[in-house]
Amino acid sequence: MASQELVNARDTATDNLNPGMEGGAVPSSGKTCPVHTPGGEDTKRGFRKGIGRHNDYVKISVPDSKVNRLPMEWWKTAIAFFYAGFNLVLTTVVITVVHERVPPKESSPPLPDKFFDYIDRVNWAFTVTEINGMVLLAIWLIQLFFFRYKSIASRRFFFLIGTLYLYRCVTMYITTLPVPGMHMTCAPKLHGDSHAKIQRILRLVSGGGLSITSSHLLCGDFLYSGHTVMLTLTYLFIKEYSPRSFWWYHLMCWLLSAVGVVCILVAHEHYSVDVVVAYFITSRLFWWYHTMANLQTLKCSPNNYLTNTWWNPLFNFLERNVQTSVPCSYSWPITWPPSCLKNPCKKYSMVQSTREE
Repeated sequence: MASQELVNARDTATDNLNPGMEGGAVPSSGKTCPVHTPGGEDTKRGFRKGIGRHNDYVKISVPDSKVNRLPMEWWKTAIAFFYAGFNLVLTTVVITVVHERVPPKESSPPLPDKFFDYIDRVNWAFTVTEINGMVLLAIWLIQLFFFRYKSIASRRFFFLIGTLYLYRCVTMYITTLPVPGMHMTCAPKLHGDSHAKIQRILRLVSGGGLSITSSHLLCGDFLYSGHTVMLTLTYLFIKEYSPRSFWWYHLMCWLLSAVGVVCILVAHEHYSVDVVVAYFITSRLFWWYHTMANLQTLKCSPNNYLTNTWWNPLFNFLERNVQTSVPCSYSWPITWPPSCLKNPCKKYSMVQSTREE
């Protein structure tokens, strides 16, 4: 009986040393699981007791090194700014070229438009459009000034506006439409006078291409509407980068945008198709870009067909290091007093007082 108990105890010890092995067999790989003895816990407890006896030490908290998931990268914002500026200037060049091809309204009357059939022209409506556009742009710039991640939001704005106006250059150049109304007065054609054309380009740039600044007297820039692009894009950015609870703020900006777009048609300054195409392209491009930017799984997914767009390499360049969606966080952009005027001994004195205690 005693010998049998010794045998059972020996088998139990063998099973404890070789967990997970049936019949005590040794696996062919020869690897053994590490055996953890209670000596390690005794060592830790002894170390804690030793520290407890000696209190003459200073505890310094070292912050964990974390990767910045929302880097500012202002140099990328500068590149996006020059990209937008180049395409805006290119638009003025294309408008100057296309103006020379616009047929006279006496020989090519305006095309039929269903909206014009029911709504008569209102003279002051286009002024309302441009004022609403400037108000929305000012609201967006103020909001961007206080936005914590202004570098990311602004380079997205610059990229989208540059791409939209690049598309507009293509559509204006390939299809020249007659003027949408007999009320429109177009500047005389220059017939190859390069110096006068450069002056017109500079005048368009200096006046922002607005009619209220008397800088836009050229015709041909109808398909698609640049005013609709600005009204739609500024509203979308204002709503995207503001708190969802600000419904009254979003409603006010939406009304400014919607009234401005409707007034374009009421003023008979664009065909209805110009406005519809502008809204469609602007809204879809904004939503496509932000869908890819906010969903990290789409950036490297083989099933994401949006990567087939021509601007996907530019998107990857601008958004490569942005690893999460941008939160609606605001802060005062100017720090006062500056860090150079703050007391450099403040943190040291706190450590010193702790040691003296």
